[in-house]
Amino acid sequence: MANQYQIQILNKISKNGLKRLPADRYVCADNVAAPDAVLVRSADMHKLEIPASVKAIGRAGSGTNNIPVKAMSARGVPVFNAPGANANAVKELVIAGMLLAARNLRGAMEFVITLDPADPGMEKKVEDGKKTYAGYELAGHTLGVIGLGKIGCLVADAAIKLGMEVLGHDPEISVDAAWSLPAQVKKANSVAEILKNCDFVSIHVPLLDATRNLVNAENIGQMKSGAVLLNFSRDAVVNVSAVLGALEAKKLGCYVCDFPSAELNRNPRVIALPHLGASTGEAEENCAIMVADQVRDYLENGCIQNAVNFPNVSLPRESKYRLAIANANVPNMVGQISTVMAQAKLNIHDMINKSKGDLAYTLVDVDSAVPPQIVASIAAISGVLAVRYIPQES
Repeated sequence: MANQYQIQILNKISKNGLKRLPADRYVCADNVAAPDAVLVRSADMHKLEIPASVKAIGRAGSGTNNIPVKAMSARGVPVFNAPGANANAVKELVIAGMLLAARNLRGAMEFVITLDPADPGMEKKVEDGKKTYAGYELAGHTLGVIGLGKIGCLVADAAIKLGMEVLGHDPEISVDAAWSLPAQVKKANSVAEILKNCDFVSIHVPLLDATRNLVNAENIGQMKSGAVLLNFSRDAVVNVSAVLGALEAKKLGCYVCDFPSAELNRNPRVIALPHLGASTGEAEENCAIMVADQVRDYLENGCIQNAVNFPNVSLPRESKYRLAIANANVPNMVGQISTVMAQAKLNIHDMINKSKGDLAYTLVDVDSAVPPQIVASIAAISGVLAVRYIPQES
């Protein structure tokens, strides 16, 4: 009989995403006794006691700041996300943000709202008032993109199609991102080079120690006078006090972001949106489908794709008997695991081991069933974080 997996749902997850988890094998509910995995969007898991039964966490989105990744890593639990699944939604919002700023649309709409439709002089007031909100076109202006992942590449491509010049900066750009980056994007060697030379600057980096306060009081003054700064990444990559100072000094023309705050609210040159980046039906569905597929493949086959804390590891099934081992990335782990199996006269059919930072992950296919005591012996090896025996179900 096939295993039945218990999946705890902490937020509303797209139905089409949950359909990727067959109902005859998966129980998906917001309250399950011993969940094998958790699917989450924005719920703060730092405040939760995560049961020992949890083998994986799937974030239906890109950021994982709401998940205790470090604690899960120590337990050998991969934390999956859905990079790129919401990229088009964010790209479109960035373009909308640039247009809102360039054409003074916020002020223009607020002006129209104040007009009395019963006023016979309304049309004249419209004509007299519109000159206050005259703006400029995007074409011919320069956009700087900091962070050239999936979203940054799409933003760059859209801007080029609108007739803009684009500078890009990302010292950690992946091979896949480099292949998808439009050839017209000019390379900038630093954040400072972007800030000095661009009329618009859009940030698309994860929140790490290295990116916190990436735009700050020391470098925001390097921006071109009247430039527009857009942040649809994470709130803390931009120092809000520095932004307010630059707006007050009229160095910065407008700040467009997805992160309202008490400091920014009602500032006439701030356009703050209520976390709309991935808030489209299409993006939510894409993220849910992607992360559900990843969690299912991990539970059923031990394969890892798009975990923020473990390497990508995939091994086609050629044997019914598989062990999945999460361990610290230290010398001789594979040797110790192999020795235990050899002593038990288990023949290794295929094996793959990869590491990511301090963590490593191993998939081992063997030619015969693995007794529980051997699983326990491997789990007892110093540095092994978690072991799962995943025989293929008929």
